[in-house]
Amino acid sequence: MAKIPVTVLVTGAAGQIGDAIVPMIARGIMLGPDQPVILHLLDIEQAAESLHGIRMELTDAALPLLKGVVATTDVVEACKDVNIAVMLGGSPRKEITLRKHMLSTNVSIYKAQALALEEHAAADCKVLVVANPANTNALILKQFAPSIPKKNITCLTRLDHNRALGQIADRLKIHISDIKNVIIWGNHSTTQYPDVNHVTFTTRNGERPVREHVADDHWLKTEFITTMQQRGVAIIKARKASSAFSAATAACDHIRDWVFGTPKGTWVSMGVYSNGSYGIPPGLIYSFPVKCEKGKWSIVQGLKIDEFSRAMMDATAKELIEEESLAKSCLE
Repeated sequence: MAKIPVTVLVTGAAGQIGDAIVPMIARGIMLGPDQPVILHLLDIEQAAESLHGIRMELTDAALPLLKGVVATTDVVEACKDVNIAVMLGGSPRKEITLRKHMLSTNVSIYKAQALALEEHAAADCKVLVVANPANTNALILKQFAPSIPKKNITCLTRLDHNRALGQIADRLKIHISDIKNVIIWGNHSTTQYPDVNHVTFTTRNGERPVREHVADDHWLKTEFITTMQQRGVAIIKARKASSAFSAATAACDHIRDWVFGTPKGTWVSMGVYSNGSYGIPPGLIYSFPVKCEKGKWSIVQGLKIDEFSRAMMDATAKELIEEESLAKSCLE
């Protein structure tokens, strides 16, 4: 029997990431090759013509999985009955944009979108916040959409997770599919901590720890981390625009693993509601290693945290607490 269509909201759909992710969703990359979808595309009034163009392209592509498209500048219409919300919309980050300025602009945007989701989205709606500052935008959304379960509001750190896999693969000259269990702790910002202490890679003789094979502790604690923390800025400098295709790919990865589950023995990084695990203050939206099963995520427990990691994890938590405080002052 044919599956019931899933309604997917994409905010900021006329932007660069939206332009990349909309056809991915419509072709089944996010939810599978047999899952019909209805797309709700939202953007600001100034982007209405671009939205119309995207809708025309979707029609011209004759995509079998696409069962309907709503392209609108009305947030209420966009949020009606959505099952999955991919929140790309927000004040875009540019090379000279300070994070605190971006946050103050996005507070009002995410409050309005949260209120619309609260009122009109499906009860089990899964939310992925991509627009920066992603963790704090998700926290604002959680505050103003209290009926959406707190475990259903997440933010994207899968892009950082994927970037870390790419850096390790380049360093070791191995295929990225042979590496697993990197961790991104904390904020999707320059304080994030990419942790390789639990990463393994597959060899003919079984799995081996990446840290032992790299055999360069200095690189792992300096250049690797700073490259990861500054990767977004480096891409902006190179292409004069934020990451687009890689961000869209990561968002699809995030939702797909959340819905269908992570492979056995493997975890991924997701910005999720902290329950106090690993000493992180409860209530923050913080990136943890998670496993997914039957549409639900759970934080991986019992990992050994060394002194260096503890300091890095606490530093990024401190930044998130400061961002939360700033967001609250903006709301007031």
